[in-house]
Amino acid sequence: MTHARPPQPQPRPETSWVLSRRAALTGLAAGAGTLAVGAAAGCAAATPRAAAAAPDPSPGAMKLFDDPGYNFAGLLALGAAGMRASEVGEVLTAVNAINTAGLSAQTFTDTFRAWGDRLAAPPAAGRHGGETPSQTRRFRSLRAAQYYAQALFYVLGTRSPGDEEAVYLAGRKAWDTFARLCSPAAVRAQVPYAKTRLPVWFFRPDDRDEPRPTVILTNGSDGQNLDMWTYGVAAALGRGWNAVVYDGPGQGQLLFVEEIPFTTRWEQVVAPLVDWLDARGDVDSSRIAITGLSMGGNLVARAAAFEPRLAAVVCMPGAPNPWLGFDKEIRDIVTADKAETNRVWNEDVVPELTPELATTVKKRFEIFSREALREARAGRVFKDLWTPAQVAIGLDITKVVPRIKAPTLVLDYDFEQFYPGQPRQMYELLRSKREYVKLTAATGAQLHCSPMAPQQHCDVVFDWLADVLQR
Repeated sequence: MTHARPPQPQPRPETSWVLSRRAALTGLAAGAGTLAVGAAAGCAAATPRAAAAAPDPSPGAMKLFDDPGYNFAGLLALGAAGMRASEVGEVLTAVNAINTAGLSAQTFTDTFRAWGDRLAAPPAAGRHGGETPSQTRRFRSLRAAQYYAQALFYVLGTRSPGDEEAVYLAGRKAWDTFARLCSPAAVRAQVPYAKTRLPVWFFRPDDRDEPRPTVILTNGSDGQNLDMWTYGVAAALGRGWNAVVYDGPGQGQLLFVEEIPFTTRWEQVVAPLVDWLDARGDVDSSRIAITGLSMGGNLVARAAAFEPRLAAVVCMPGAPNPWLGFDKEIRDIVTADKAETNRVWNEDVVPELTPELATTVKKRFEIFSREALREARAGRVFKDLWTPAQVAIGLDITKVVPRIKAPTLVLDYDFEQFYPGQPRQMYELLRSKREYVKLTAATGAQLHCSPMAPQQHCDVVFDWLADVLQR
């Protein structure tokens, strides 16, 4: 069978990058959006060229904001209501307030941050003056985590970009409160990895010490822990399985607090997690599966190529080469010559960036470089493009996908705006038992990660896993 491989980046022409091509900078905003995570609120819009040639992916009532990027964020928040990770009325009230004030990073961040603050505050006492039921506080905390996550993605575009860590920590506190109030409470752990430890939340359906199937839920580049509840924890618990949520390098605590960027060797992240699970009496070591949302679909495929203890893999979607999601114009800037790459970047590109595009650039590259992260929080565009680009380029797994031996499910989506064509390419590269499923607009499951249909999404994923993991 012929391998369908994505085209490789072409060498940059000898002529200088022509910045009069303003459309190329617009494409930069879209292309970099593929590195949003998983499922993060910050996935950017498709390029104007692609959008003009296709039907509207979010027509009618699905259009909360005129800007496609913000609209995608709003749809993610709204769709999470089915898993109790948001409230329809709260999200729509926030949307109305933002549109009334005028859509911007500032109004979006301020509005959703205020909603997070409101729900994170201790709720009113019960009807008879007693303590508020923990169930009420539990799901208020989950919704607070959702709204903080929405604010977090756009905070770099506000007047206070240095608030990024504080907004993250507020969301993290809300998530920790939710996890503690689950019944049974999520088991908290710190799993050794490199020179740090991975924060882990282990969810169980009950306290019995009997081995069960367990799913490791892997986020993308901008997703937060609450997204893993929406896209896996609730579904796993409903089937009587365990679920593991964790922060890897470039994610959550390791990024926003410890300033540790992404690694291209995700098997080194997953291996200690499997070690930790293997030592537990309530985990069936022969039935450990892994899922990856958004760019996580790339990460888990890389891990599965080198970690033989994984019994099943789900890529949501398949993304063998995230670097190709960046606009070709920016890919052409990055050559083997670090000095020339950075000269073009600083002399020709950065001075022409609009404030909106500068924010997009900061957000997209902060996950790959400590310098980029620190500069973004200071309100500046980083000067070294070449170094973080090498990490993004290093995420190409086209040569290692055929090594995967575990059964693998590859998801795709109508109007996939960040990795178009790549899920099918990954499916064709696989040599293990494999399945390809495309979620469609006919059932409201279109767009990257089906933001309006996480319940459908989980049905597909966990029904497939049930078949694969059955004894």
